[in-house]
Amino acid sequence: MSEKVILEIKHYSKSYKGDVKAVDDVSLSVQSGDIYGFIGHNGAGKSTTIRAIVGVLDFTEGEILIDGHSVKDEPMECKKVTAYIPDNPDLYENMTGIQYLNFIADVFNIDVKTREARIKKYADLFELTSALGDLISSYSHGMKQKVAIISALIHEPKLLVLDEPFVGLDPKATFKLKEIMHELCSKGTAVFFSTHVLDVAEKLCNKVAIIKQGRIVQTGTMEEITKGHSLEETFLEAEE
Repeated sequence: MSEKVILEIKHYSKSYKGDVKAVDDVSLSVQSGDIYGFIGHNGAGKSTTIRAIVGVLDFTEGEILIDGHSVKDEPMECKKVTAYIPDNPDLYENMTGIQYLNFIADVFNIDVKTREARIKKYADLFELTSALGDLISSYSHGMKQKVAIISALIHEPKLLVLDEPFVGLDPKATFKLKEIMHELCSKGTAVFFSTHVLDVAEKLCNKVAIIKQGRIVQTGTMEEITKGHSLEETFLEAEE
């Protein structure tokens, strides 16, 4: 049985001032159960593409579909099934951790019993439970990132989008997040994330796209891309 396409990008381009294309004719598809790595140098177009996927950045060229719905024409339908963790989480710092998580659960209409179980599961996993009553303003960057991750998982999204998710996480939290990704994918969630940590991507992803100066230069399964070489070797070769 073929897996369902959860994220489909068709000929997406984004230009900024002076008609400089930050992203140029990007097409790719992410299926349920995929852990899909989006790899490129800083400035290659990763964050621009991700911000368009999650509806933060407007675009005119191309089409982006999430679970069959158009990001441009049906934004609310897309947001219902998507979770986004930016590289620098911007949380409401005047709230406590638990207030923020309950606020997000309210947004997605998650019932009390379900939210309590999920918050407990992930807060315990990230060793954050004892700090949930504290103001977010008192949290370290790593703690804020953990709260952002938990908030993204409360509604069990069909598509989890992460921008450089491992930056700022300690090794234990990084390991836990990778475990969570595998668990979600086993249930049919699609994970799409940008990274420049190539060894993590190589071990974690089943599919990958390499973007260079706004254009996809390689895409496919990890085996198709690397052809027996390391991802680092493949990436450096693509950059030449």
